[in-house]
Amino acid sequence: MSNASGWAYLIIALLAYLDALVPIVPSETSVITAGVVASTGDLSLPVVVAGAASGAFLGDNTAYYVGHRYGARINDRFFSGEKARKRIEWAQQQVSERGGELILIARFIPGGRTVVTLSAGTLGYPWRRFVIFDAAAALVWALYASLLGYFGGSAFEAAPWKGLLLALGIAFAVAGAVEVIRWYLKRRRGSSGAPAGRRSD
Repeated sequence: MSNASGWAYLIIALLAYLDALVPIVPSETSVITAGVVASTGDLSLPVVVAGAASGAFLGDNTAYYVGHRYGARINDRFFSGEKARKRIEWAQQQVSERGGELILIARFIPGGRTVVTLSAGTLGYPWRRFVIFDAAAALVWALYASLLGYFGGSAFEAAPWKGLLLALGIAFAVAGAVEVIRWYLKRRRGSSGAPAGRRSD
């Protein structure tokens, strides 16, 4: 492994770690790009997956710890707006009802993963269970993003940048589909819980 490759793997892991805490960090883009580079043989795909998964896992667990230790104070100080409070309340309710499922799904929602992991810590969701679900989520996420780039790069071997654009487009489409499904399910739950109209005699 060359020094340049070593730094590349470290950067991938670092971006995945930071993205769990600061949603504006482009971790998916970096992993997809690394997958494209791996398709040319300049990086090792298994090491890219390992770096991305370990960074994501450590970042999620850091967010969990921050939520566990400082969650209530963070919510009061930084999420005092009405919209922010509604998101926090939604995440806390979802974590209480189906924590494991949400931890897996939220890893694919930029911003959502941070809210969910913080909420899991704030609510005292059992850490041992959190670790199991989060390890699976981090690995699946890393495989998804890196393989997307890898196969996209392989398909456009003569012009890897086209593979990168294709992979990024698919990633955005998947993220959008997850958001649409989440919105639909939320709306459906809301309508099913609405009071029934007055019956006619």
